[in-house]
Amino acid sequence: MTKKKDNNETIWTSCKKCEKIFLLKDFQKNLMVCQKCGYYQRLNANTRINFTVDKSSFKEMDKNLQSINFLRFPHYTDKLNKYYINSEEAVLTGLAKIDGIDVVIAVMDFEFMGGSMGSVVGEKITRAIEYAIKTKLHIIIFSASGGARMQEGIMSLMQMGKISSALSILADNKLAYISVLTDPTTGGVAASFAFLGDIIISEPKALIGFAGPRVIEQTMKQRLPKNFQSAEFLKKHGMLDMIVERKDIKTTLSKLLKFINS
Repeated sequence: MTKKKDNNETIWTSCKKCEKIFLLKDFQKNLMVCQKCGYYQRLNANTRINFTVDKSSFKEMDKNLQSINFLRFPHYTDKLNKYYINSEEAVLTGLAKIDGIDVVIAVMDFEFMGGSMGSVVGEKITRAIEYAIKTKLHIIIFSASGGARMQEGIMSLMQMGKISSALSILADNKLAYISVLTDPTTGGVAASFAFLGDIIISEPKALIGFAGPRVIEQTMKQRLPKNFQSAEFLKKHGMLDMIVERKDIKTTLSKLLKFINS
């Protein structure tokens, strides 16, 4: 919920979980984390980049790449046109600095069709990895996705192998890939590059997994453990290296990059 002045300027907002009302500027200052219940509101790619990298250091790559409806999937073109009004694609890629350290970064955007991985998302991330290899830089990928983009069929699923292959070449060149999982990281993204990081980080309480809990329960015919597919559950079972609060993400990435470069 948001409340606006007469001039349409938003001044109030509320937590989507506990519904506590905050001044928007205070909520943004706290990086969209509820000060009452600790709920992590999902962020678009631009917002996340702004507090993760050094000010004005982000230089976007492949800005004009956009999806097309090559399978003539019903209403897909209309959906794309609607989302392209406010965003470019489900991922932003570019070159940036974190505490003065050059790094390639890719940030997925759940606000664009649920962060679905279509052919353009796969191409942009692959190009970012290839640029990292060319310039001998490490890469950080923030995942936030519902999985493959069904409107692009098999071409969407092919991006899993395409990105994974590029990451294999990155590793052969002894360059690091830091994977940051945010809520939600699911489907084909979770089943491929999200879990291929040399270091895998997550925000607290993020939903992470391939299929939804209900689908898994119906398939296995049994109840799942409490908090199954939460970041905390995966950390306990060795799937994550660390869980980092949003306010500490930049500092943590800076320390990791300095360690890797030492």
